[in-house]
Amino acid sequence: MRHVIGYMPDFFGVYKDMEVTEYLDFFGACYKIPSSQREKTVNDVLELVGLTEKRGAIIGALSRGMQQRLGLARVLIHDPKVLLLDEPASGLDPRARIEMMAILQELQRLGKTILISSHILSELQTLCNRVAIIEKGKLIYSGPVQGVRDQMSAALVYWLVVPGDSGPALTLLKARPEVSDAVAIDGQVKVTLANHDVDPSFLPEALVRGGVKFTGLWEDELGLEEVFLRVTRGETQ
Repeated sequence: MRHVIGYMPDFFGVYKDMEVTEYLDFFGACYKIPSSQREKTVNDVLELVGLTEKRGAIIGALSRGMQQRLGLARVLIHDPKVLLLDEPASGLDPRARIEMMAILQELQRLGKTILISSHILSELQTLCNRVAIIEKGKLIYSGPVQGVRDQMSAALVYWLVVPGDSGPALTLLKARPEVSDAVAIDGQVKVTLANHDVDPSFLPEALVRGGVKFTGLWEDELGLEEVFLRVTRGETQ
């Protein structure tokens, strides 16, 4: 099983007086990768995580973000099928977090199964296709990301940008049976549909036919952070 799984904890120990390539070569030997293959394997994982230019650097001189990438490279050294990552973006600055998410998306594209434990939910919603929410050791929800959003949202909400007076748009929309509510907020119109079965494609058609000009239309999706707040009680274990 150890050859199938790669695990990276939130905080992991590194040998700070070793060079990057020495560190990865050591773990390659631990996984019994033949010495004739280790150099290529090390170079491949360094390129994947964007550390090729740091291959000769002393680990102790690397930034937190670089060490986090090195930890991911160590996890990938034996080419596992499943990755278990605990807070992979913990303690990283915004740029380093974005770069880490890009690396994980590339691993996802390469066919890796990735299980992430994280509290940075806004980033996970663009990466994960399934989510599990746990509170006090109990599984509250497990399934598709969109599934938990649909469960928490009683109806679909859309936003419109209407130049000038929003009154005509509100009058037109409130008269439609597919709309349960329409209200102007900060120069935009928030439209709540009656239920999930309503086809929202009627919105632009109705506005155009009613002579109402609009410059923007988009769906208001619940973020994972808001979903998490709705399904949990904030109890500590």
